[in-house]
Parts: sequence; C-alpha cells; structure tokens
Amino acid sequence: MQNQQSKSLFEPFRMGDIELQNRIVMAPMTRSRAEHKAHLPTAIMQTYYGQRAGAGLIISEGVIISGMANGYINVPGIYSEEQVAAWKKITQKVHDHGSKIFAQIWHVGRISHPDLLGGRLPLAPSAINPDFYAYTFEGQKDTVTPKEMTVQEIKVTVADFKKAAINAINAGFDGVEVHGANTYLIHQFIAASANQRADEYGGSAENRARFLFEVLDEVTASIGSGKVGIRLSPDDNNFAGIMLDEDTRATYDYIIGRLNDYRLAYVHLTGALMTPAEGEGPYEKILTTVKKYRKVYRGNIIINKGFDKQTGEQVIRDGIADLVAYGAPFIANPDLVERFRHNLPLATPDPDTFYQGGEKGYIDYLTIQ
Repeated sequence: MQNQQSKSLFEPFRMGDIELQNRIVMAPMTRSRAEHKAHLPTAIMQTYYGQRAGAGLIISEGVIISGMANGYINVPGIYSEEQVAAWKKITQKVHDHGSKIFAQIWHVGRISHPDLLGGRLPLAPSAINPDFYAYTFEGQKDTVTPKEMTVQEIKVTVADFKKAAINAINAGFDGVEVHGANTYLIHQFIAASANQRADEYGGSAENRARFLFEVLDEVTASIGSGKVGIRLSPDDNNFAGIMLDEDTRATYDYIIGRLNDYRLAYVHLTGALMTPAEGEGPYEKILTTVKKYRKVYRGNIIINKGFDKQTGEQVIRDGIADLVAYGAPFIANPDLVERFRHNLPLATPDPDTFYQGGEKGYIDYLTIQ
C-alpha cells in the first residue's frame, strides 16, 4: 500500500492508525535475557529496547503465549499479570524515546523439548519429529516426536493467542505481530510436510490455513485489526523438517490473497532461514517473493532478510515494500537509524553473545556521539 509519496527510509510513515517516525523496523530477535522460571522480562531488557528506539517500529523478540508455547531458555512470556507488569516498563521506555513497539506473540510447536515443558511432549499439528534440536539448560538436545494436537487443544491455543494479544495491549504495546513464520507452530500447520492431518485442519490449502485464520479472527476481534501484523516466511525450505513443496506454495498464495479481507497493520515477509537449493540466496529470493505478492496483497508490507541501507532505500523507492526490517545490525548498532542517516560505519555483532545472557553483547555496544 503506497499510501505516501515518500521514497526514503527516514520519512515518517502512517501504518493504519499508527504514525511511525521512519520506515526502519527493528526485526524480532530472540536474545534470551528474560528470567526463565516465570518468563519475566528483566531490567536490562528495558535498557536494550530503549537504546534501539530510533527505529520507527520495534518488533519485540518472540513472546510465548503460554507455558506450552516455549522452546528456548530465558525467553519472556505475555500470559501472566507479572509478565504484563514487567513489559509495561519496557514499552514506556520505548515510547519515551518516540518509537512504537509491537509484541511478537509466539508458539514454537514441535521445535521444543520435554525438558522445557515440565516433561510434557511438545504440541504440533501432526506427530512428526522435525529432526532438529532444542536449547535446554543442559545444552542442545535433539527434538522428539511431538503430540498431535486434538481439536480441543487447537481451540485452547487459539484462545491463548487471543489472551496474549489483549495482555500485550494492556502492557502498553502498540500492537502485536502474530508469528506465523520460521518453522514454528502456525508454519507447521501451513506446511504439508509438517501437517498430515485428515480433519478440518489438514489436507487442502484452506484447511491447512484454518488455524492461522482462526488466530487472526480472534486477535483482530479483540484488539482491532489495525493493531495486528503477521509474519510469514514463504521461502523456508529444507529447514527443521519444513519443505517448500507445491502444496505449500499454493497454500501461501491462498493465505496472502485472503489476508486482503483483514485491514492489518502489515504483513511481514521474511527470507529463508537457509539458502534455497535452487541457488538463490535468501536476500535475492525474498525480493522475488515480495515482488510476486505485492501484486496480490493491497496492504502494508515489511520486507526482511539481509538488507543494508542502500538496498533498503532501493526497495522503498521501487515500491516493493513499505518498510524494511533489520535484525543483526540493530544488535551491534543501537543507533542504527542515525548511522544510516549520516552514512557512518557499522559495528559488527558478536554471535557468541547473541543468546548467552547478561549485559555483554546486549547493552554494552557503543553509540557514535
């Protein structure tokens, strides 16, 4: 939706009812700095998000919608009153610096382990082991065969997404991003390789998209469609048991077309987690994909995967996307927007500190004064 004449990353952008100070988005990134037992946001997370509030929009790290949604250590939740209270301090910090922030609400499905779920099996559309791994307090462990969700468990999970969205607004978030990408639960329902159900949630494209749209229906009805975005990764292939076959491609075509029925804040399309076998890198592939879906989807599009300032400006000028999301560059450059604006050099993030916890590699990166 090219609803402004601006052709710059640095111009304000109106996203539904929300006015953004620029078109630069901080992408959602798991950083594992929450308190694990109660999945509580911590004080250093206030500093982290506040430091990066030069972005027009911040999308939070994945925030689990229930205890059964978890697949990692030290990730925050949004299902308890304690968690809501802790998030209020973070959203206030971001707003004080002039930015907007959406909570990415998240259920990992089968990308988990009983060690993280009180001994229970992970939930998934079908009992298919992704043959991947999960991070536990005892280190990396192989995934197990998950439990196929009953229809009742699906309904409970939809209700958990709804409650998480309401809690997010109560915590001061400007909206929520439904995490439908990166091989997690909603993606598992979409992908034919992960969903072999024979009921109303499996088989046809419409059935495999049913869970996603039930979530969207409940979330948009609860907080308003203009406060809801969705993240999808249509290019993911041969990663964590997700294969991009023709049935799954057709399901994405169906989903993107039907999303026009909702007046969402945005659709966030992110590139493949792994370089596709056909030879194109994730950056080139997501450009091709977004160009395709720009002809189909009439709302705002965020594009993400491997962009720098120059390529980000180009997709805005060309009308391919409305906003550009940056991930890793925001880790080492809390003042990324100003560095882009003034063509200043970028610091390089240290991958060894991405998930290790503590202040190092999290809030100790310097800004250029």
